[in-house]
Amino acid sequence: MRISLLGLILSAALPFAGAASAREEPSPLVGPTIVLVHGLFADGSSWEKVIPILQSNGLRVVAVQNPLTSLTDDVAATQKVIDSVSGPVVLVGHSWGGVVITQAGNDPKVIALVYVSAFAPAAGQSINSIVSPFPAPAWESHLLNENGSLKLSPYGVATYFAPDLSETEIGVLTATQGPFLIDCLGDTVSQAASDTRPSWWVIPKDDQIIAPDLQAAMAARIGATIKSVKSSHIVMLSHPQEVAEVILDAAANRR
Repeated sequence: MRISLLGLILSAALPFAGAASAREEPSPLVGPTIVLVHGLFADGSSWEKVIPILQSNGLRVVAVQNPLTSLTDDVAATQKVIDSVSGPVVLVGHSWGGVVITQAGNDPKVIALVYVSAFAPAAGQSINSIVSPFPAPAWESHLLNENGSLKLSPYGVATYFAPDLSETEIGVLTATQGPFLIDCLGDTVSQAASDTRPSWWVIPKDDQIIAPDLQAAMAARIGATIKSVKSSHIVMLSHPQEVAEVILDAAANRR
């Protein structure tokens, strides 16, 4: 029996066509979209361990890539993501990202805020005004100025930012961190979404970038539901499960 070349190609392609068809029909996502906003000394990949956990729970997740040039610019980047999705949004901010979500969270789609080792300014506040009563932190002397943009030195990353990560992970963080303009620290929030949105907060007990007591005071001021974790500042990489659980609580409004 003779079988044409075309027949062989079509019969061989059928299993793959079926697989492709199956991939094109994902199960529907349930719940709000989770929008993750990174902080200084990082980029969107800092959420890489949290994202699969959230997705496995049926949530759509988008990580913002902040330019780190000003609060206005970073809010615009976050707003672009909010505009691109339909339905309700939970905003999650790490470190400086907390400032960003405090401003961007005023969008009507935003139903909850999650602060992860972060700042939560009141209206009219900036990071500079929040930390001005306190001594300069040790890590500040390990900032590197690269043509007007600042980065944390490899020693600063390993010693203060992420001391509980592996050497390999620290190397990746050092290489991928986003340089930021120092003016970001003086940018003020005009309207604080934390005044009108329910909030959750992950406080790392061993945070050397933002003092845990300062975080606790900000969390108490906005009435956030608090979870403390024994971790460094980069808690979403060292304890992704705990961070994901808090985000899931916010998505389900479990307080």
